[in-house]
Amino acid sequence: MIGEPVGGRDLVEFDLAQVNVARMRAEAGSPLVGEFVAALDPVNRLADQSPGFVWRLPAAEGHVLTHGPGGVRDVVNLSVWSSYEDLHAFVYRSAHGRLVLKRSRWFEKVQQPSTALWWLPAGEHPTVEDALARLDYLRRWGPSPKAFTLRRRYDPTGLRVS
Repeated sequence: MIGEPVGGRDLVEFDLAQVNVARMRAEAGSPLVGEFVAALDPVNRLADQSPGFVWRLPAAEGHVLTHGPGGVRDVVNLSVWSSYEDLHAFVYRSAHGRLVLKRSRWFEKVQQPSTALWWLPAGEHPTVEDALARLDYLRRWGPSPKAFTLRRRYDPTGLRVS
């Protein structure tokens, strides 16, 4: 978040949005993805209680299962965090991180990148359509302040972060 005065006025504070897409190897009721499906509610509760968590797209199954080319196997995860550091800590340093290591068991390979990040004014919540448009932009044009990756990031002012 930013809040330092510039020229006598405060800058808008920003939160970090993230979208991640995946395609399950089978539909949600299949034993092939049962461990993943069973982990959704506990992982969502963990996210909700994690430092820096702001918002996530509500869905009955925790993630939004969409009808895409893969049928009802496409998963869209959309959330907002107060900082990159908080998002990174949740994704890789919490119990969620152990599940990330198992993702190839439950998910097929999809077009990369499968994750996009971008800054938005604090208090705003992105739509699935906006999130998927950002991911599409990232795939077409590469990382920029409009949409970037975990490895090639930008700060809320648009400056590249090393």
